[in-house]
Amino acid sequence: MRGVRFAMSSHQGVRPRLRIVGVVILAALIGLAALFGLLKPIKNGCTMTYMYPTYIPISVTDGATPPGRYGLYLYHEGWRKIDFKEHISKLSGVPVLFIPGNAGSYKQVRSVAAESDRAYQGGPFERTFYQEASLFRGEGADTESVEYDLPSQYSNRLDWFAVDLEGEHSAMDGRILEEHTEYVVYAIHRILDQYKESHDTREREGAAASSNLPRNVILVGHSMGGFVARAAAVHPRLRKSAVQTILTLSSPHQSPPLALQPSLGHYFARVNQEWKKGYEVQTSPGGGYVADPLLSGVVVVSIAGGYNDYQVRSKLESLDGIVPASHGFMISSTSMKNVWLSMEHQAILWCNQLVVQVSHTLLSLVDSKTSQPFSDTQNRLWVLTKMLQSALSQSFNGVTPMKNSNQLPILASKGSESSCPMDWRDDALDRDLYIQTSTVTILAMDGRRRWLDIELLGSNGKNHFIFVTNLAPCSGVRLHLWPEKEKSNSNLPVCERVLEVTSKMVLIPAGPAPKQSEPGSQTEQAPPSAMLKLEPEDMRGFRFLTISVAPREAVSGRPPVAVSMAVGQFFNPKEGAMEVSSQSMLVSAYWAKEIFLKEEHPLVYNISFAISLGLVPITLSLKTAGCGIKTSGLPDGETGDLDKDKLCKLRCFPPVALAWDSASGLHVVPNLYSETILVDSSPALWNSQSSEKTSVMLLVDPHCSYTASVHVSAPAMSSRFVLLYYPQIVGFSFAVILYALMRQANQWDQNLSVLPLLSAVEYNLEMPSPFLILAAIPLLSSLFFSFLMDQPIPPLTSFTTVSLICYLLANAFISVLIVVSKFFLQALALVHTTVKSRCQALERNYSFAFLRWFSMLASSFLCLKAIRILKLNTTIVMTLVAVTLVTFVHPALGLFVLLASHALCCHNSMCCIMMASKRKESADHKNEAERKTRHPSSRQESLSVDSSEKSFVETQADIFNHMHGLLILHLLATLMFVPSLAAWFQRIGTGQSFPWFADSALCVGVIFHGVLNSRPESSILRSFPSLLRHQLGPHLMYFLAGYCCFLSGLDLAPYKVFYAIAALGYISLTLKLSQVNKNDLRFRTKSTIHRN
Repeated sequence: MRGVRFAMSSHQGVRPRLRIVGVVILAALIGLAALFGLLKPIKNGCTMTYMYPTYIPISVTDGATPPGRYGLYLYHEGWRKIDFKEHISKLSGVPVLFIPGNAGSYKQVRSVAAESDRAYQGGPFERTFYQEASLFRGEGADTESVEYDLPSQYSNRLDWFAVDLEGEHSAMDGRILEEHTEYVVYAIHRILDQYKESHDTREREGAAASSNLPRNVILVGHSMGGFVARAAAVHPRLRKSAVQTILTLSSPHQSPPLALQPSLGHYFARVNQEWKKGYEVQTSPGGGYVADPLLSGVVVVSIAGGYNDYQVRSKLESLDGIVPASHGFMISSTSMKNVWLSMEHQAILWCNQLVVQVSHTLLSLVDSKTSQPFSDTQNRLWVLTKMLQSALSQSFNGVTPMKNSNQLPILASKGSESSCPMDWRDDALDRDLYIQTSTVTILAMDGRRRWLDIELLGSNGKNHFIFVTNLAPCSGVRLHLWPEKEKSNSNLPVCERVLEVTSKMVLIPAGPAPKQSEPGSQTEQAPPSAMLKLEPEDMRGFRFLTISVAPREAVSGRPPVAVSMAVGQFFNPKEGAMEVSSQSMLVSAYWAKEIFLKEEHPLVYNISFAISLGLVPITLSLKTAGCGIKTSGLPDGETGDLDKDKLCKLRCFPPVALAWDSASGLHVVPNLYSETILVDSSPALWNSQSSEKTSVMLLVDPHCSYTASVHVSAPAMSSRFVLLYYPQIVGFSFAVILYALMRQANQWDQNLSVLPLLSAVEYNLEMPSPFLILAAIPLLSSLFFSFLMDQPIPPLTSFTTVSLICYLLANAFISVLIVVSKFFLQALALVHTTVKSRCQALERNYSFAFLRWFSMLASSFLCLKAIRILKLNTTIVMTLVAVTLVTFVHPALGLFVLLASHALCCHNSMCCIMMASKRKESADHKNEAERKTRHPSSRQESLSVDSSEKSFVETQADIFNHMHGLLILHLLATLMFVPSLAAWFQRIGTGQSFPWFADSALCVGVIFHGVLNSRPESSILRSFPSLLRHQLGPHLMYFLAGYCCFLSGLDLAPYKVFYAIAALGYISLTLKLSQVNKNDLRFRTKSTIHRN
């Protein structure tokens, strides 16, 4: 072992440097904090869905050959036993096909299918829902050309089908994903044929049959099933117009969540490219019009689970660049009306709030005239927008702007969007109240109208108005703008001289219902459920604002609310504006930042955080400091044991936080007292369009004072960082190991010993030169490429900081992998050399003749001609086996063979080093004992022997260090295919297909790189011809390959690293073939590498 230490200590490869220790400690801290954050239970607030499921298999028709071994089922809700054949013959609803995701089951359809059945029987939502939802025109839907009547009863039920995909892991293998797509296309055709068969059966039996057969199937996909639905829509064998509506739940669209296998990334890119072409007008070669776009009738809606979905990030669920705004949109569950929750990847299937909303949405797509979905694309998109998007999420900071002119506006006709139905009359109101303060509070449904003078109360910069309430708009409270009370020169009636703004209110999710501290006592203040904000432009031309509260008896058909609450205020936005700097946010991880809000403060506080809360989540706590109640002067019998916090809850409404991010939209946190606020954003990415800042609007009762505390949650921040940027870390890890190989090749080209791999990694972290060249310049290059390609430039500060942290984490991961692998190889070599020495000692003992006989038998076997041929051509045999496995079985198996070859070479070198060191130790002891009696010439001979032994050890150390680098590089490449290999093992014995050509071709290139560059002295890359009188050695090629891997990580496509490694392999193969043509197969001679 002393020789080993001598060989390695020259470059300090065993002793870790300070930089390596630093990055490993940083990675350990982030990893432990992220693990703690990921294992922490999630409170999503979802209600469980219950059902009585029955799954009816759909048989294969005669002559049909469904691809694969999958199945198709029809769902039936109910506990009664039914006759399957009779039930299928009565099919007459709207067909909906559910497609499960990665390792999913067809039985996951039960929640949404059961709620669809209940929704069909129970009927649509209340009319107030349709009045508030999507109050103004969205970007895509042309609402002016849409004719839609609010349904009183749904015209047809939904027939839910589901495909059984055997629980296969479609997120891990592109071939499986393609086979799933082919079966879904078959299932769509089979469903449409089944409706025709059922229709014909009813006609033959003389039963009443519907005249409208379904012409298309609605597709609903979860996770990878959503992408399969889109892939089926552009499949060449799909019937025309067989798919026109697609709804996906937590489905990746931009790229696969595990972007490790090249074929998986290629399949995503190919399908997305087909979708982009599908929305383009078909033209002739001369540019003339030929036909409408192939996908002109297809509408897609992507529903994201939000920040609690750890498996599929919302950025991957976006439809940007794939589906135009005129044909689809993405919405987060945190922004959906009646939902307002973020949920886990699987919870989105059973969360009752969401599946109820989805069920009513799909039922609303059915045209009452045809009992089938609307054929017009804009009609379907308008219904989807109206049912899913809330007006609160369609406007910045959660307020709906009013588009009014400076002239006196005229109230629209009754029943229009800007007016309320007359549920109660103005003459039902009692006497008017005139408010003299900028803040108005309503605590009872007293049937009064409050007048606020805009000119008087809106002075001193307080020209904005905010109003929050728990009363229902129209039926509980109404707001109007008046030009001048009783003094207008216009002869128009009063109802035509005012503008009602009630319908401009937007609903916000209310927290838990107010509770009583004890029976018969006062109830806590109710949380707000609606809000309205008016800008100065909205109130221009008006003098008065009136707030009319309905009397309790005027609310017909429903019981009045237990506690009435409404607060309005004229305010100055500058008074409530706060900005939290990035330094304060980072410091708050150790010392919380406190903000005191005194009484009579603005109702609205706009807090701007310099760092996106999608990257640095914060815990925002509000503690009541006071509410104007002097408990000290009250008798003990009146105050009881109520503390100040409980008393304040009786007077002030619970605070509400509305977090806004330009990329993820709105996140509402009701009943905010201590909550972790996290927005679903992906900042600091190469193609990120989001801002570095996040805005949070607080709605707090002005009658109470609060102490606000801002604290950064380290576990939430670490887990969020790992989830968002692990593809970058994977791509950067390949860049780190290629940079280390570059350093080793450069040392060899300068006639120096090959650096140990850990020393090469540590050297590349030195500041400023290696680190800036290898890490900072690629970042600048990516920004330059974005500028040339006219793509959005990411936020510079966060983009650079996050990318450098990911690069350091990649260095830490590679360093740990190097240390562990080297320790493992040294342990194996130590065991091997020890056992071999013991066996040699036993062979010298005559009592062990059997061992000598066995050794002679083994030697004779190894002398056989076939065995000798294999021994002399082990590289060729290994290459043939690896390429065969990669091409015909699975790429990971061929890469495992390459890894075994590298590991064996490293093991042999380490064993040689250990054996030589032992011989050197014994020779040193012998020379020490005979030093005084030996002749000077013999001492000189001993020195020459020592010198020869030292040269051999250095040579073997060079081979080991070089092969160790290749071993780590190809180990990473093999790990990229391990998920696909796991999916392959799941399908053993069920009819395997050959691997994709792209995977096989790239892995063959990786094998050629490992085989043809296995020795530092015989690396074929050194024979690359010079370019512009500069020799392009291996160090330059590894440098360029590392840059490509770095950019692949920035692009969140780590599978592209195979392009760079395979390119090195095919370049090596080309150079080898050129040498064969020149009959020059010589590498460097052994004397070249035995240098002192």
